[in-house]
Amino acid sequence: MGKGTNFIQRIHHLPPQILSKIAKIDELKGQWVGGVKLHPQILGRLKRSVLITSTGASTRIEGARLSDEDIEKLMRGISIQKFSDRDKQEVQGYYELLQNVFESWQSIGFTEGAIKHFHKELLKYVEKDKLHRGEYKKRENKVLMVNEAGESVGVLFDTTPAYLTPQEMRELIEATSISFKEQKYHPLLMIGNFLVEFLHIHPFQDGNGRVSRILTNLLLLKSGYLFVPYVSHEKLIEDNKLDYYMALRKSQRTLGTQKPDIIPWLDFFLTIMLKQSQMAIELLSKENIEKILSVRQLAVWQFLQTVEEASPGEISAKTKVALPTVAQSLNKLLQLKKIERLGLGRSTRYKKISVVP
Repeated sequence: MGKGTNFIQRIHHLPPQILSKIAKIDELKGQWVGGVKLHPQILGRLKRSVLITSTGASTRIEGARLSDEDIEKLMRGISIQKFSDRDKQEVQGYYELLQNVFESWQSIGFTEGAIKHFHKELLKYVEKDKLHRGEYKKRENKVLMVNEAGESVGVLFDTTPAYLTPQEMRELIEATSISFKEQKYHPLLMIGNFLVEFLHIHPFQDGNGRVSRILTNLLLLKSGYLFVPYVSHEKLIEDNKLDYYMALRKSQRTLGTQKPDIIPWLDFFLTIMLKQSQMAIELLSKENIEKILSVRQLAVWQFLQTVEEASPGEISAKTKVALPTVAQSLNKLLQLKKIERLGLGRSTRYKKISVVP
């Protein structure tokens, strides 16, 4: 039986918690579509923030060590000397590829060629991977569990042999594409099944986990989950990395047997999706507008909530945020109508706007 063709068997008896999570996610999906009235500038700021957060999380899951702050500096062209070229190269590739998906998902097809192109783009700056960019693996590989220090701490499962990989990928992509066109099954089930199969095949020598998360963003957007660029699912996976590994392991071990069981993986995937959709709806609340602020902007905002008023110099001294960044943060808070300006020139001070009940 080819890859993807036993999908019906796998979802024939879904437990109630799976169906319940899907229903809740779709309810929140509808709330997002019907309620998103955030200013385009705010949505743009959210998307830029998610690009940083998702890039950091997805590359750290695989052993990179750059923090979100490091990545933000790197994307602004600030040199970071303390990290290896490989870390920086991997981050640059992921950021640019995810940005392209966020901006052009409607015109990107779900094809074997697109998946290979994703791999090529992901690793285009990584010198060590130049010989196999965009190409299926030529030798066997294993799925390793990686700890916080980026060290392998065990083998999760063995993967599809290299000689079978092209055939199994073609079968998986074809079966998934047909399922999407026929629309007989819920898209979240089809995406979850594709991901567990893709990671079991592990078609590339390196970069499979990162490609799978890029594909997750693409397939969710194509399925109408338009809040995806504004809350990072990669960060949620990083925060629950042990559960991610264990869910994959439980399901992967059953693939290829008489009774494949992808419920552990589906349950994890839908749990992450539900949290992502809940966080997206929270963004629509004006009371939670600070969720869109950067770390430094949030520090300035939190400080101004503790004082009657303050000058930029005082804010900088108390928050340890550089004066130019304080100025940018104040401008952002003014735009969001969170604070007001008092006076002009050197005597300018700022205070939070009191909310009248």
